[in-house]
Order: sequence, then structure tokens, then C-alpha cells
Amino acid sequence: MRYKAYTLRNFRDIEQLKNVDKEIIEAVEVVGSVMPFRVNSYVIDELIDWENIPNDPIFQLTFPQRGMLPPDQYERVREMLGTNELQELVTTIRRGLNPHPAGQMQYNVPLLHGEPMAGIQHKYRETVLFFPRQGQTCFSFCTFCFRWPQFVGVDELRFASREIDQLVAYLQEHPEVQDVLFTGGDPMVMSPGVLSRYIRPLIEERPEGLRSIRIGTKVLSYNPYKFLDDEGEGYISLFEEVSEAGLHLAIMAHFNHPNEMRTKTLVDAVNAIRKTGAQIRTQSPVLNHINNDPSAWTEMWRRQVDLGMIPYYMFVVRDTGAKEYFKVPLVRAWEVFRQAYRNVSGLCRTVRGPSMSTTWGKIEVMGKTTIGGQALLALRFIQGRDARWVGRPFFAKYDANASWVDELKPVEGGRFFFQKDEDYLRSYDRIRQMEESSAQT
Repeated sequence: MRYKAYTLRNFRDIEQLKNVDKEIIEAVEVVGSVMPFRVNSYVIDELIDWENIPNDPIFQLTFPQRGMLPPDQYERVREMLGTNELQELVTTIRRGLNPHPAGQMQYNVPLLHGEPMAGIQHKYRETVLFFPRQGQTCFSFCTFCFRWPQFVGVDELRFASREIDQLVAYLQEHPEVQDVLFTGGDPMVMSPGVLSRYIRPLIEERPEGLRSIRIGTKVLSYNPYKFLDDEGEGYISLFEEVSEAGLHLAIMAHFNHPNEMRTKTLVDAVNAIRKTGAQIRTQSPVLNHINNDPSAWTEMWRRQVDLGMIPYYMFVVRDTGAKEYFKVPLVRAWEVFRQAYRNVSGLCRTVRGPSMSTTWGKIEVMGKTTIGGQALLALRFIQGRDARWVGRPFFAKYDANASWVDELKPVEGGRFFFQKDEDYLRSYDRIRQMEESSAQT
């Protein structure tokens, strides 16, 4: 089933907006000139509670809100709407929003025969991210998305590749890579035929170390009918092909609120995927205005397990885009996680977090503790740019307001252990050489 898409050009055609305050509609136009905006009729008709605007969490998730821009920027954009100067102002604002956090452009791009590979990232030893060019859009755009630069039409800010042969060649040279994550955008916007042209070479060539394929997607929330119509048969057949080839297929589903899982269509789509042998793992950041509430996470994890999905990650919202609107202090994120975690059964406790995806790796907030009378925040690496850091705990001075690792201070002053070694700034290939050298000595 095809849903009608709404962007900044036609959003005023949405019937439900005719009863919404003019200030809210203005905010969509102003903020949507800076941040990407796209929503479809499934979200509008089946997920948003239009009696609860603007507080409805799915409305907050998909429609730009006034608070997503600082007041001075909001007013400047509003005044320049319809003028020739608007685009220059918008470009300046975007460049100040940390469009590629955690060193993605500088440190994550791998080399093949000495040449950088566009549309591929290799940050962690076992996992390679692949950005198929035809998958660099979404069914609807999440307002918090840290990959917003993919959607604003500035080529220099985008990751994208159509070179599956290069990916296969890279994997053959790097047998340490165990899984490939197809990401975007949303790879599931591609038709089954296009998606298969990316996945089948991995099955046929079967690089030595490859064990699993992941697909990061919001399709189950924003367009579950994709798996239930005639086109859906193509996806189901492709997923079965992956499983029959002996590769594990993991659908990395993004659910940000339990309201996304209340339709029968969603249930039917989940069942169809699970019958192929694929697993569905779920993840979301903890977001102010959307799910900054333990009860939302408790309900979400329980519902996911009821449907046979596996809770995987609670993230901390990244330091990019409209972070000031969505950010939750690390201590609060930990409290939300802890309260929700203790209210669910062991089947839900596969989830990890809250986790920051930083330049150095995924850092988990383990909670507040006291040592020698000093209040501290305990953290550890779940994943590291340097694999030797994985599982290593460390402490920071307690700060109830810090919302990112850069705002934390080491107990002894100076820098954290992972910041002291400037080699973390190297590419993956340089890090691998360091690890191999260390292992030999």
C-alpha cells in the first residue's frame, strides 16, 4: 500500500492541521526550513492522536516544533521566509548544528587500496556500516534524527554508496568483520529488487568473516504494510534467502514510543518477518518531549517481547541537530532506564543503556555511586574504537546536568584515559595496526 507523503511544500494539505493553532503550523514552516520534514498518511491517520496536539509523542516525533531552534534563530528564519537570503541563513545554521557527530567524516571512512570508500563506515572492528545510495531517504523523518544531514540536499554532508562490489572487496580484505549494517536513511525504502542487488552479492561471495547482516529501519513504525502487500512477498523471499544461506539477519527496528506498536498492521508485519528466520532487535534514544518517562519504556519493552522482538539499546540522544530540545541529562536517562528495567521480566533485560555513541565508542552510563565520600558517575565502554577499551569501567565526577561525555570531568582532573591517547583520532586502519602490534608484543 502506498501512502501519501507530505513535505514542507504540501503539509498544509493535511486535513487534521486545519484545526491546529496557527502558531504550531508556523513552527512547522519555520523549523522545517532548517531541519528536514517529511511525514506520511499512515503516521497521520493511524499513529497521531490529534486530540492531544502538540503534546502527542508521535506528533513531536515527526513534526518540527518551535523549541527545536533557539529563539533568535527562529525569528531570523521566520523573517526571511520567502526571501532570497533564506538559504544562506539556513546553511549557516545547519553548519553550526554539528552535522556529523562522533568523527564520522574524519575517522570512520575506511580505505581500499589506499583510497577512501564513499558511503561506508568502519569504526568498530567487527561491524561495517553501508549506506546504499537508493536508501538515503525515509518514510517519515524523525525530528531528533542524528542523520538529518542525509536529507537536507547538501551533497557534501551525505554518506551514500552504490558500489556493492567495493564493499565485498573490502570485506574480503578484512576477515575480522563479522556483520554488515545497511543504514541510511532507511534501506527499506528500496524495492525488494533493488535491496536484493545489494544483499545477494554478500550471499554469493560470502566473505570469510561475515556472519550476519543487519538492516537499520523505521519501516515497522512508519509503513508496516510494506511486508503485507504484493511487494512484501519480495522482501519475505529475500529474508528467507539470507537465512537459508546460513547468515543471520537482524532487523534493527527503531521504536521511540509504545504508541507505534498498537496497530494490527504492525503485529502482522512483525509476524511475517519473524517467520523468515530473521530476528527483530529494537532501539531508541531517550528523548525529552517523547519518552522521558520510565512507564513509556516499561510498556515499550514489554510489548516488544510480547511480539517476539528483542529489546537491544536505549541510547542517549546525540549532540547534533535539535539536541537542546530533546536532550535528557545522563543521570536522568539512567534513572529512566533503571526504573523501567526493574519493572520488567528477565526477557526484557536484554536491553543495554543508556549508551552514548561517542567519538571513542559506545559509553554506557552505569549510574551514581560514592567512593571515599565523593559522589561519582560510573561508566564503561560497551564498544570502542580501540577494541581494548571494551568492558573497561571508569568514573567521572557526579554532574546532574551533564548530557554528554564532553561535559563530564575525570575524578583526578586532566582527561579520561581514552582521551590521552591521540591515536584514537586515527582511521580504523590505523587502530587495527596498533592492536596487531600490541598483540605481537
